[in-house]
Amino acid sequence: MISKVRARVLPTSQRRSLDELTEDLILSSGDTTSKRSAFWTMLTLSAVIAAGGVLTDSTATVIGAMIIAPLSTPIMGIALGSVQRRRTGSAVVVLLACLLVIAIGMVMSVALPGDYDLLSNSQISSRTSPGLMDLIAALATGLAGAVALARRDVAAVLPGVAIAISLVPPLVVAGVCLGKLSGWLALGAVALFVSNLFALVCAGMVVFATLGYGTETDKRAGRPAPRTYAAMALLFVVVLVPLTADTVATLLLNAWTGRTRDAARQWLADEPDATVTSVDAQSRTMYIHVRAPGELPPVKSLLDRLEGRIPDGTPVVVDASRGRRIDAGEVGD
Repeated sequence: MISKVRARVLPTSQRRSLDELTEDLILSSGDTTSKRSAFWTMLTLSAVIAAGGVLTDSTATVIGAMIIAPLSTPIMGIALGSVQRRRTGSAVVVLLACLLVIAIGMVMSVALPGDYDLLSNSQISSRTSPGLMDLIAALATGLAGAVALARRDVAAVLPGVAIAISLVPPLVVAGVCLGKLSGWLALGAVALFVSNLFALVCAGMVVFATLGYGTETDKRAGRPAPRTYAAMALLFVVVLVPLTADTVATLLLNAWTGRTRDAARQWLADEPDATVTSVDAQSRTMYIHVRAPGELPPVKSLLDRLEGRIPDGTPVVVDASRGRRIDAGEVGD
């Protein structure tokens, strides 16, 4: 079965040799001086470009940084070395590269004013709360990248893979957040990078082992060794558990926000021209933004409507468009 899939996904006529793949992915093989010089130069430039795109909230600039970023090369080198059961030094390269990119983000964060709201920047807010779909997309992207690397006739898709898998931008965002002393936001950006890293390594190991780039023992068996399976399963679980938890929390928060919006609209239903402009949750507090030309109804009736719809003990704050702020209390009191 595996041999049939291998033949369909990667025909023998299009399969690159192990030496060719090693030359492309392992920086410690071949002309190491030139390869390392090119890698570190392009990585530094891509980090600076990504930082500029993040600080200016420019999607086009960030995409440009993704295309030229060479970080996926040593990451796939980790996958290739894993199926061959040999040390390639790629893991050390990836670690040092991460530290460099984060440092560049921290240095460039000084361009932001001290009271800058990081979450108002879409490039930052979109990379500080990864979910399960990010992992699924990263796995699919990793599979596409590994197959493209192993085939001679589909190398043209690699720029698309570079755009689809987010590596340098999350690290830059982590550096910017650390520079502004926002540790939790930085942790979210690092989590996104780690999920993409593990997804790339896992997908690469599956493809390279299935296509026969493993050890002689694995080649004779026609499948990865049990240790390879165990390593892939461990990587998958390490990433899957926190991202699944974050996804569930996000879905629950969205449901509670929707219920709060419905309750607030019912609360204002009898007030002429009164509307709910938005509802958002911050630091476990529900903020209800309303526009009302007259007096607002008693907030106690709002809390009564929310009871049973959102968790008891959730603080609720009503912000009126006239600048009036009402601390309504806690649900369930």
